Amino acid sequence: MSDLERFLAQPIGQLRERFLAKGRPVPDGLLEALEQDDRRAARELARAIRSRQKKNRSEGQRLRNLLRYEVELWEAGHLHVAGVDEAGMAPLAGPVVAAAVILPRHYKLRGIDDSKALDAETRARMAVELKRDAIAWAVGVAEVEEIDRLNIYHAGLLALRRALLGLSLTPSFVLVDARRIPECPVPQKGIIHGDALSLTIAAASIIAKTTRDAHMAELDARYPGYGFSAHKGYPTPQHETALRTLGACPIHRRSFAPVRVALGLEPIQELLFDESPPVPPDLSGP
Repeated sequence: MSDLERFLAQPIGQLRERFLAKGRPVPDGLLEALEQDDRRAARELARAIRSRQKKNRSEGQRLRNLLRYEVELWEAGHLHVAGVDEAGMAPLAGPVVAAAVILPRHYKLRGIDDSKALDAETRARMAVELKRDAIAWAVGVAEVEEIDRLNIYHAGLLALRRALLGLSLTPSFVLVDARRIPECPVPQKGIIHGDALSLTIAAASIIAKTTRDAHMAELDARYPGYGFSAHKGYPTPQHETALRTLGACPIHRRSFAPVRVALGLEPIQELLFDESPPVPPDLSGP
């Protein structure tokens, strides 16, 4: 009896477990044989396997596209390419957290994407895998006091720079989501929507987001009643209601209009994003 005949003699449930659930390689000729099988379950299994193969090819192409910036840099001789991104620019409370990550050459993680496109469970799982597999990774934080002193734009740049300088290995090139890091010690490239276009920036966005979310959950226990573990400080109706009811707590950003209104202060009118921002005076880290 040939290998193909032995597979066809097995129960369909066993074949489904082997080739769909476990993703084992499908022997040549098996799909065609299943498609011609008199058993309806066999034909359905063949369709399911072909659908899985099509999705795998599509995912492979998507991941190759996500690496196009990195591949160009690797081929130019940049062995260690870092991706840098931040989380927490828009919230009314809590710090800005940035992450920097250097991944192995041609590294791929199935399903990786901009952290905002992933659910919390997927982000948490991927963060563990990325930290395990990365050549180096680090986080940088700009605290609420720095946000209020520098403004949110410059505080975000401060967090990005701290994350980059926190790497145990100096990269030869840096990819940044949409911006340029002040006084960056190595060449850099800002990519608009980089967290959706570069795998390395996407990895940094996931680490930054999960790190900040975990920190906001800790702050929720310290400042109960605001719901920080649920909304992470973002201006949701729940958060704005709590802000009006309870007032501002120490981790609320006093430079943000809704917080100032809750405190009875006048809004701060200033340009949030400028083309040539000055370098923040204190870049040494808290």
